[in-house]
Amino acid sequence: MDNISVLIRCRNEERWIGHSIQSVIDTFDKPEIVVVNNNSTDDSMGIVKMFKRDKKLDVGKNYTDIKIYDIDGYSPGKSLNYGVTKCSNDYVLVLSAHCVLDKVNFDKIKSSLSQYCVVGGKQIPIWNGKKISRRYVWSNFIDKDDINLFSKNENRYFLHNAFCFYSRDYLIEHPFNEQLSGKEDRYWAKDIADRGDLYLYEPQLQVEHYYTK
Repeated sequence: MDNISVLIRCRNEERWIGHSIQSVIDTFDKPEIVVVNNNSTDDSMGIVKMFKRDKKLDVGKNYTDIKIYDIDGYSPGKSLNYGVTKCSNDYVLVLSAHCVLDKVNFDKIKSSLSQYCVVGGKQIPIWNGKKISRRYVWSNFIDKDDINLFSKNENRYFLHNAFCFYSRDYLIEHPFNEQLSGKEDRYWAKDIADRGDLYLYEPQLQVEHYYTK
């Protein structure tokens, strides 16, 4: 059993969340998945529950331990901070509900997290099944390792919480700003860099990010 909790925020993600969860189950051994549901009105939660393991039955790798929590007064930081408190394992993957894992080396990630406070990977943008040009935000996902990655386009430190690995203890000690309506990851990265801590961008880790409006 891999010592990892996968934290997924969700609002009306029925199109992709099943693909996302399936990729998690295919990549890790019996991961814990924590879903923070922001008042979804579609069938997102019904799809999530299809993967939930019944502990009374031996159902193999097709199911896993899934916890679902509803949240009101949503903000990105609030949902993440709350979700982390519900995670049981030492390592936390923050994953977008419309990202599908492609390349993950968990042993290497755990080793990196002994030196860095977060490890983020490369995201391949896909729109309606087609890979799209890496412009705008996507241009930040470069092809080489970088420490405390700085975005020239945005003129600030760059971190993207659609695909980031953390140690749970570090997130408990250093939570996200709950007052922000977006880009909580960029502000968090600045705070980390200003504190003198290091985070790692590692393009050998990769997801397909199914871009949505």
